[in-house]
Amino acid sequence: MDADVVAAAGADTDVHGTVAPGYEPVGDAFRRTFGTLGERGAAVVVYRDGRRVVNLWGGTRDFDGGAPWEQGTAQIVRSATKGVAAAALLLLHQRGRLDLDAPVGAYWPEFKARGKERALVRHVLAHRAGVPVLDQPLTPAEAYSPDLAAAVVAAQAPAWEPGTDHGYHAHTYGWLTGELVRRVTGRAIGEWIADEVAGPLGLDLWLGLPEARAARVGRLGPLAADTGRGGLRARPKPEVAAAYADPSSLTRRAFAVIDPAPDENDPGYHAASLPASNGIATADGLARFYAALIGDVDGGGRLFEPGTLALARGEASAGPDRVLVTPTRFGLGYMLHGPAAPLLTPASFGHPGRGGTLAFADPDSGLAFAYVTNGMGRGVTADPRPQTVLRALRSLRPFSPSGV
Repeated sequence: MDADVVAAAGADTDVHGTVAPGYEPVGDAFRRTFGTLGERGAAVVVYRDGRRVVNLWGGTRDFDGGAPWEQGTAQIVRSATKGVAAAALLLLHQRGRLDLDAPVGAYWPEFKARGKERALVRHVLAHRAGVPVLDQPLTPAEAYSPDLAAAVVAAQAPAWEPGTDHGYHAHTYGWLTGELVRRVTGRAIGEWIADEVAGPLGLDLWLGLPEARAARVGRLGPLAADTGRGGLRARPKPEVAAAYADPSSLTRRAFAVIDPAPDENDPGYHAASLPASNGIATADGLARFYAALIGDVDGGGRLFEPGTLALARGEASAGPDRVLVTPTRFGLGYMLHGPAAPLLTPASFGHPGRGGTLAFADPDSGLAFAYVTNGMGRGVTADPRPQTVLRALRSLRPFSPSGV
């Protein structure tokens, strides 16, 4: 039987929820994120073999407010959205409607322009398409128009020959995946995900937030990079810091594709559909999504057949990342376990969200994990808050089908 949790976490923060017997260290670690790592509001959920074994939340709903985080509080999950967008393409492939080895131009003829004729659908998923930057950044209003943004991406010259190297497509990944879904199905990707994934599974997860759900979304805010003891510390390697500081670098340009940066707390941003960056979800919605990728959840069946799961977790890109300036590993649509993005085990696949969100599945153990926060750190991967909780989960190994 799950144990109820209402325990002090730091000077002013309570943590609420439940943990199954054997998972108490995960709850202890989550409470520490508020006391020693400066967390403001967050939730963590873990599923095991389709059953929820950790469901915790604490702090404030809004980064800059005092109302408590509640069980149904949702947040922008930034690039954790990419894992959901990837599932749309992989499921279309699983259903025989999308050939991963076909040129993108077979579905989207305009994309063939300026040397992108050989870019394959699998290159999009593995961050090998060569278009992480745009010569002319989009305004927020332009970025919110899927047709306009897709046309700009299609007309862009590649930064490298597609398929020959990899580099994180921080924003353009969304228009690439979204346009492929639209060309194949005739539906916007947010609509497709709502109809084919979120609705059937009962997920609190949206790409294009309905107005009726707006009151559930908390406000984001920036955590200080280094606030002394108890604060987050961000110490990037010199070459990484230099890349972010150089306006001409692929790194800086990839993250500045939308300029000026949109207000992530604006209702107009929430209502838009940016499959690389503006998904909104509860921790349970994300964890339940990953649990359904690898197994049955509440009798709803699993999303990925074994062959599709192999595509998600099989290495498709590895080595120095031309945008993130550090070695990264990707399957088709998902980051894989490694020094730059530590997950649970080498079998894990998932996606972080810049600033602190992390979600993944581990098919070998049957675990699915999601950490969602309103306090935005400065890192892209390996934020210390979810990593603190993840280390506690990892300490419970070896896992077995019957329990911890």
